[in-house]
Amino acid sequence: MKEVNAIIEIKKILFPLDLTDNSSKILPYVLSISEKYNSIIYLLHVVQDLNRWGKLYIPHPFMDTFQKEANEAAMNAMNNVCKNQLQGCPNFNKKVVSGDPAIEILKTIDSEGIDLVIMGTHGRKGLEHTIFGSVAENVVKKSPAPVLVINPYKL
Repeated sequence: MKEVNAIIEIKKILFPLDLTDNSSKILPYVLSISEKYNSIIYLLHVVQDLNRWGKLYIPHPFMDTFQKEANEAAMNAMNNVCKNQLQGCPNFNKKVVSGDPAIEILKTIDSEGIDLVIMGTHGRKGLEHTIFGSVAENVVKKSPAPVLVINPYKL
C-alpha cells in the first residue's frame, strides 16, 4: 500500500445556505473548519428563478419585479446572518443569485475555485425526492470539490 503524505489545504469553503434555522445549526462546523485552515468562507443563497414558474400566468414585467424583490429580501437576510452570526469570522464573501440551486452551487464551485463545500441535507423522502431530487445529492454527485453534508435535524 502506497503511503500518502499529502497536506490538505482548504483555502476556500463554500457554504450554500437556505437562510433557515437549519443553516444556523451547520454554521459552527463551517466556522470551525474555516478557523482551522484559515479559509475564506463563501456564503451562497440561491433564490429559485421565479420566471420559470410564472411566465404563462403572470406578465413578464411583474415577474422581473417579483424576482428582484425576492433577491433583495434574500440579501437582507444574508446581511443579518453576517451581522448576527459572523462577527468572529472576518474572512467571508456573500452572494445571492437566482436559478436552480444545484446548478448555481456547481457554477460557484468552478468559478471561485472552491476547495470544500459544506452544506445541509434536508432529508427529502418518497415521492417528493423522486420528483424534485435533492440539491445536496446533485452537488455530491457532480462536484469537483469534496462535499461535507451535515444533517441539521441530528444536531
